[in-house]
Amino acid sequence: MTLKISTIMIVLLLFGFPMMIPLILGAAYGFYGLFGGFDRMDFMVQQMLAGIRPASLIAVPMFILAADIMTRGQSADRLIDMVMKFIGHIKGGLAVSAATACTLFGAVSGSTQATVVAVGSPLRPRMLKAGYNDSFVLALIINASDIAFLIPPSIGMIIYGVVSKTSIAELFIAGIGPGLLLLVLFSAYCIVYAIVKGVPTEPKAPWGERVAAVRAAIWPLFFPVIIVGGIYGGIVSPTEAAAICVAYALFLELVIFRSLSVADIYKISKSTGLITAVVFILVAAGTAFSWVISFAQIPQQILGAIGIDEMGPKMVLAVISIAFFVGCMFVDPIVVILVLVPIFAPVVDAVGLDKVLVGTIITLQVAIGSATPPFGCDIFTAIAIFKRPYMDVIRGIPPFTLILLGVSAALIFFPQIALFLPSLAFD
Repeated sequence: MTLKISTIMIVLLLFGFPMMIPLILGAAYGFYGLFGGFDRMDFMVQQMLAGIRPASLIAVPMFILAADIMTRGQSADRLIDMVMKFIGHIKGGLAVSAATACTLFGAVSGSTQATVVAVGSPLRPRMLKAGYNDSFVLALIINASDIAFLIPPSIGMIIYGVVSKTSIAELFIAGIGPGLLLLVLFSAYCIVYAIVKGVPTEPKAPWGERVAAVRAAIWPLFFPVIIVGGIYGGIVSPTEAAAICVAYALFLELVIFRSLSVADIYKISKSTGLITAVVFILVAAGTAFSWVISFAQIPQQILGAIGIDEMGPKMVLAVISIAFFVGCMFVDPIVVILVLVPIFAPVVDAVGLDKVLVGTIITLQVAIGSATPPFGCDIFTAIAIFKRPYMDVIRGIPPFTLILLGVSAALIFFPQIALFLPSLAFD
């Protein structure tokens, strides 16, 4: 049955069907094979509904909506402008500003693809004009957007938390350390690149302009305070923080900045609804598919074949990292989380690994895979947004991938990078 399900899904993908179709049909064939007919397909529907029932998933559409409102309003531009005023003049300052802007926007959106659009659209033309190679610029934007998957709120962490029954609040806080470490390493690489390539510096902004930029960005800067401060302080749950973010984004763009109209909000809400529908269909289908492979004991067969039961905790983490990294090179990150987390869950429990650490590593690997050839979803987002050939987009990716993999290895050997802040907040 494993071979037949795999064949069905691969053929459908090759014919260009969206990922939800192979998942649903693969799960349907699995239920047909397990129960000997279509008499129990109602049970498949029950499993799909169970997958989207957890209340924590409410946070996903709310964070998407808040990010969309910010992007189409003035909040995102004000954050980017503030970063540019302070560090745009240093060697490699434009590139460092792009990485920093991705981190700041990630603290609001939780989506790598939203970050590619929000940060890349205004900064790429300026970087090209300043003398940066386009392949470097595209690779920086794509890979720096990975930080958005780690810095709370992270949609990937919400999905992982729901699937693995892990505290989403702890996952959010655990992502801060690795996210900031990536920002530092990316910034260092950008500075070295600018020095080696002789990229000229930008004029230094006078303090008057810097103060004005801070004043303009002071309202959007409260987004990370609401999310991180509220959760860290035990004031709000992640779902409550998401709801507050939507209300705050509406308040800023409609009342304070007056950059959007009620008609704009309707269009934005419609767009968010369409994206949410796709995400929830994937979650529902992935839950049913995970039930099939678990009931058929496919995970035990796969893991037994590689001898994972005899491995220590660090080797288990290495295998998990490789599996998620490779998976997201070919398939949508949400699908990979839904399918692979239940497979590795028994092994994680058996060796006594911290689920928060595992979730942080998985989230990082998912982000890396999303920006890695051949089929990383962020690559195709950049192709669509910037209208550049595939080879131009991927040419500058390898140095960033090496940095990301280095941080992944560091998390395996030095787990306190991720666990330090959660231990302070929740122990």
